Amino acid sequence: MLEITNIAVSIQSAQVLRSVSLRVSQGQMIGLIGRNGAGKTTTLRAIMGHLPLISGSIRFDGLDLSSLPRHARAAMGIGYMPEDRGLVPELTVEENILIPLWASKMANTGPRLSFVYEVLPELHGMRERRALLLSGGQQKLVALGRALAIGTRLLLLDEPFEGVAPALSARLSEVIAGLRGSELSVLIAQSDLNHSRKLLDAEIVIERGANSPAS
Repeated sequence: MLEITNIAVSIQSAQVLRSVSLRVSQGQMIGLIGRNGAGKTTTLRAIMGHLPLISGSIRFDGLDLSSLPRHARAAMGIGYMPEDRGLVPELTVEENILIPLWASKMANTGPRLSFVYEVLPELHGMRERRALLLSGGQQKLVALGRALAIGTRLLLLDEPFEGVAPALSARLSEVIAGLRGSELSVLIAQSDLNHSRKLLDAEIVIERGANSPAS
């Protein structure tokens, strides 16, 4: 499904990724594990096209993604939940969920929106609230809902449990666990495995922008 081979990435002339490789097969949940600054977020941003590659390749379902813009990658069924949530404060919860669907010019957004509300029914009750009025934990749920809306084939989750209350962490784990057994592939970037070790099929450790020998 997703195959990353020896990618290198620089940010403002500083090389952040030196050589990162990983593979996520259909239906797998893979953990990308590393300390803060190890390159986890940079790897996910490179997959989504937010950062260009210096070298290496990223292939999704056999297709080289290097020539595709961000919106085209999302339209392939890749959902991204950034660590900082990335919501538009003045838009409502529902509008934030719909943003990637609008960007991909999906003609009928109803079924995907219904799916999100089925998986995360708490979002339906706050669908008309503006994102700026939500707590940090609620914003995490909206960011996950937005990723689920467009992510029909692959989810990229960047520190989904970071900075949220234990009850919400448990709820997020429950939602992500509920995705197991489907054809959806999931790549979860985390600093530790406190919340997800039981969810994962495999762990890939990243250190200083490269795969750890242990992984």
